[in-house]
Amino acid sequence: MLFFKKSKEEAVTALKAFVSGNLIPITEVHDQMFASKALGDGVAIEPCEQTITSPCAGTISMVAEDSNHAIGMMLSNGAEILLHIGLDTVSLNGEGFRVFVKAGDKVKQGDKLMEFDKALIKSKGLETTCILVVTNADDYPDTRYISGMEAVQNETDILMF
Repeated sequence: MLFFKKSKEEAVTALKAFVSGNLIPITEVHDQMFASKALGDGVAIEPCEQTITSPCAGTISMVAEDSNHAIGMMLSNGAEILLHIGLDTVSLNGEGFRVFVKAGDKVKQGDKLMEFDKALIKSKGLETTCILVVTNADDYPDTRYISGMEAVQNETDILMF
């Protein structure tokens, strides 16, 4: 009789751009909660597109109910990340957001997570900045956050563990 070992997930070592656009340091986000790193360290992208893809393999840990503007992920290396789309977009109560995943879903790098309507967000006087936060960043002190360049979705490394 043969026994098959369950293959171990490879530990995540890098995150790819989850949307194309200008990659900026989290400290330049126009929201003090993010800029001060109160929620954790990370990077932000001023998007030129409207589709968010998974920056790496992981498990969806949370989708912001009702507002659909944020998605949490647990990575194989233990890191917890938050993808937050726009500033103050919780106030839209889900208008302009379409989510394709739910808590518990396993995703691969590049899987489509959500779409958002940039024109609608801007028409409400809100910013479309897309933020990635490592919420348990203190557990990963050697993480390198990349910024100051144009990021290409699913290709550009934005964070290295």
